[in-house]
Amino acid sequence: MEIINKVKGWAAGLAELGISLAALMIVVEVLGLGSIPFFPETSVVTNVAAMLGTLGSEGLMGLVAIWILWGIWSKK
Repeated sequence: MEIINKVKGWAAGLAELGISLAALMIVVEVLGLGSIPFFPETSVVTNVAAMLGTLGSEGLMGLVAIWILWGIWSKK
């Protein structure tokens, strides 16, 4: 059981790191500080807007998906 708890801790840490990096990349892009050094061809704002647009166009299923993701994220 201890191994499972360690893996869950690592996964939670990686998820937090990913969200923090995504937020940093969005701020850098919105402020217009140029291209992101590690991802010069990537537009984070465009990708996030596309994901939200896809979820929004799905109607009820998009809302259910957002609700499930929120539930998973808020349990930490």
